[in-house]
Amino acid sequence: MGISAPTPPPSPDDSRETLVEFPDNRLLIDLCGAFDRNLAQLEHQLDVQIARRGNRLAVHGEAGSRTRAVEVLQSLYDRLEEGRGVEAGDVDGALRGGDGADPGTQVEMFRGDRVEIRTRKKSVEPRTRAQRGYVEALYGHELAFGIGPAGTGKTYLAVAVAVSMFIEGHVDRIILARPAVEAGERLGFLPGDMKEKIDPYMQPLYDALNDFIPGKQLARLIEERNIEIAPLAFMRGRTLSRAFVVLDEAQNASSMQMKMFLTRLGEGSRMVVTGDRTQIDLPRGVASGLGEAERILDGIAGVSFTYFSANDVVRHPLVARIIEAYERDDAAAR
Repeated sequence: MGISAPTPPPSPDDSRETLVEFPDNRLLIDLCGAFDRNLAQLEHQLDVQIARRGNRLAVHGEAGSRTRAVEVLQSLYDRLEEGRGVEAGDVDGALRGGDGADPGTQVEMFRGDRVEIRTRKKSVEPRTRAQRGYVEALYGHELAFGIGPAGTGKTYLAVAVAVSMFIEGHVDRIILARPAVEAGERLGFLPGDMKEKIDPYMQPLYDALNDFIPGKQLARLIEERNIEIAPLAFMRGRTLSRAFVVLDEAQNASSMQMKMFLTRLGEGSRMVVTGDRTQIDLPRGVASGLGEAERILDGIAGVSFTYFSANDVVRHPLVARIIEAYERDDAAAR
């Protein structure tokens, strides 16, 4: 695959066009997406126009935008040649450079060594530089923190790595915990027994697991307690050995709860702590244990911290713009 110059040499009218040729027409269909939605996404975000001509795409626009569009198209086509799919999130990830990097950062990630998490139902890849560093930290550190806004894949990637390590026999069980802190509702006022009151708080963890493990197998693993999903308070007094332990929404853990949780780490275990410092639901005057842990554990061997920003959001692109708007408003209020 390569870029072919228009023939004959471009006239003043077509000098703003670049032709990109793709050898496999079937892959080109996947590259364009259903109803050309992937091309529409590129056109909208890069201010270019893309027209299909046989097995070529004609990109129209300013020189810099054309070059960027061609880089993204080539990188996504490379994914398809390697047998990987292209979804809206992959297009958005290629378009946005992580951590304020130059626009080519994401494209080069697709061409470098692959970082892939294999589970029962699907394989998962980090889409931004911060996500890639986070996944490497999950495999390389006994205690890893992922801190940043919603939609950046902190919990999703942690659960994916947990499932992968469980499948490969590196750990014997998976334990997922969350502080059961009310965000506008009181547990006592919710209907049902304790499990029915708690389960809504745990639902995001169930959702992530369902993405990686077939339903019947997941139900059996939970029944046999190879996978546990429980409120943070249920961790007290336990020593968690040969387990992959994830604490989600850690900004809602008090200082005492955080210390209790971190000291549960047993032989052969890994711990991941995820949180968003902008979404603390603790009562007024109660300090978040997440911020305290950052301060106390900074520089401790075996502990890693990965920080995410709006650039790492892999949900709907509008989510990233919402987060950026809130960040600007917070900065103006200071």
